Amino acid sequence: MMQPAKRYGLMVGAALIALGSASLAVAAPEDLLPPGFGAPPPAPSPTPAPTPATAASPTPGAVAPTRPAAPVATPSPGASPVVQPLPGQAGAQPYTPGDFALPEGFPTLEQLSRMEDDEINDLLGLRPKFDIPPAARRAMQQVGVIARSEGGFGVNSLSGQSPRLIRAALQASEGPIISRWGHILLRRALASRMNAPEGMSPVELAALRARALNAMGEASVARALVQDIDGNNYDRALTDAAFDAYLGTGDVLGMCPVARLQPTLRDDGEWELMQGICSAYLGDTRSADRRLQRALGTGLAPEIDVRLAQRYAGAAGEGRRAVNIEWDDVSQLTPWRHAVARSLGEPLPDGFNFTRRYTLADAMIPAVPLNRRVEAGTYAGQRGVLSSAAMVSLNAQLFASDRFTNADREQARQLREAYVASSAEARLLAMQSIWEQPGAGAYGRKVLTAFAAARFPVGEASGEDAADLIVSMLSAGLDRNAVRWAGAVDDGSQGWALLALADPAGGLVDEGALDSYVDNAAAAKSAYLVAGLAGLGRISSGDMDDFSDRLDLNLTRSSPWSSKISRAGELGNPGLVALLAGLGMQGSQWEQMTPRHLYFITRALNAAGLSAEARMIAAEAVARG
Repeated sequence: MMQPAKRYGLMVGAALIALGSASLAVAAPEDLLPPGFGAPPPAPSPTPAPTPATAASPTPGAVAPTRPAAPVATPSPGASPVVQPLPGQAGAQPYTPGDFALPEGFPTLEQLSRMEDDEINDLLGLRPKFDIPPAARRAMQQVGVIARSEGGFGVNSLSGQSPRLIRAALQASEGPIISRWGHILLRRALASRMNAPEGMSPVELAALRARALNAMGEASVARALVQDIDGNNYDRALTDAAFDAYLGTGDVLGMCPVARLQPTLRDDGEWELMQGICSAYLGDTRSADRRLQRALGTGLAPEIDVRLAQRYAGAAGEGRRAVNIEWDDVSQLTPWRHAVARSLGEPLPDGFNFTRRYTLADAMIPAVPLNRRVEAGTYAGQRGVLSSAAMVSLNAQLFASDRFTNADREQARQLREAYVASSAEARLLAMQSIWEQPGAGAYGRKVLTAFAAARFPVGEASGEDAADLIVSMLSAGLDRNAVRWAGAVDDGSQGWALLALADPAGGLVDEGALDSYVDNAAAAKSAYLVAGLAGLGRISSGDMDDFSDRLDLNLTRSSPWSSKISRAGELGNPGLVALLAGLGMQGSQWEQMTPRHLYFITRALNAAGLSAEARMIAAEAVARG
């Protein structure tokens, strides 16, 4: 049977011959065979016998006669011919039209003439399967971004686990993490270089991890993760996760290598628009324009999406077409619209439901106006997407810019005062002005001032002011700076409670101080403190029972999740513990995480060697609960 590739090759030849035959005059057939391969050579004539002759003496300057050529061998009768006979010659097989037929549904000649080159290649299966030389292709092992030496987890953290458990945990990770430090921990686990468990393909594990990172708002990390896999290994799930990651970072062209290599992975409108944009940036502006116009004419994509794509494609260099972006009839913001508009510098109208996804994306996309990035960065810092140093850098850029008003730069100016004011009182007032700003992101503003708080003189503040400084330091993990305040806070105060959890060298806490805190603090903060201390092993089992009864807590109640995370901690598997801890901290408000969850998370993290993360999560719970 003829192979598919050969059949398609014949089809292309037939189509091209048919297209060109109409304009050619019919001419006599021309023999294209080299001499000697046409008609059989004539029979050799008999050679007359030589007559004796006297040898002539050589003439001066004459050339010696050449040696006679060897006679041409004549095939013996019945031998196979060397050359396949042409049609009509003896031995040729007769041709009948029924031997060749186009497959059902094959495009007509008119349709072929309107198709683009890449569409014809897709139709005939001529598109290359690889875009990377064999020596440069990467193995599907240890896929990830950070190695263990860089702060990641071990490559075999998940290797011996049940694929059903890992799949269920990652599929359930579809939203934000309550704790900033829990977010940071889960991000490390998802970005680590890891092997897939037996029974799960590396591509599936990568797709699930990238999807979870996107749900957390970590599009930049998800993009780096999917870029660790060659484009020919992508499947639909990984393509969807990668597409979301590129849109979340405003990197519209980042998807082009996969979109061009495997154009049939998706068939929706946004994918067609992506194909058109990629064609434009490959220099084929004609094909790009035709694709985008077809998407608009057929209704494959909404008009606003097509107009944004046309504007983006027009920036490729050769596009001269003016495209007007009209938002009047648009009622919903989508990741495509947000990413392309932000990349183009196109203002977004008011009235859209600006969800946390777009707020986090605004903090990461460089084309977003700087004052908007600083505003979004406060929320991103609270969530754990941005570090304190990154937030300070954004504010410093805003302070140094002369393109914005003094009102836009007020927070940046106050942050500068928190570092360089001449007196401790002025520095504290500057930090308090930042902390007390109205609106969401109060904890994120504490993250912003963490390093300024660490520079503040110990003992120059007391009571709630000292506690606020300690919260600010611990939000960025500056636990050793915070511990210096141990002698400046009263036993049983909020500052004491934070340091009782965060102190790296902490031991059993004083029962009297704990009793005093429980008497005076809010019930939620007291419950989180008892749960955190119990998980870290800093109160005795008797005290845990007493305070649990007093606060009506049931910290040790077992469930499938608590059994699995406790077992992972006992086995010393920090990667699996981090994954399960993130699963237990899904949500957006601290009220969604119970003290019981905090107890099992801190206990398992502490047992698996992640005591620093356990201490920071527990202290954050008391600070924000």
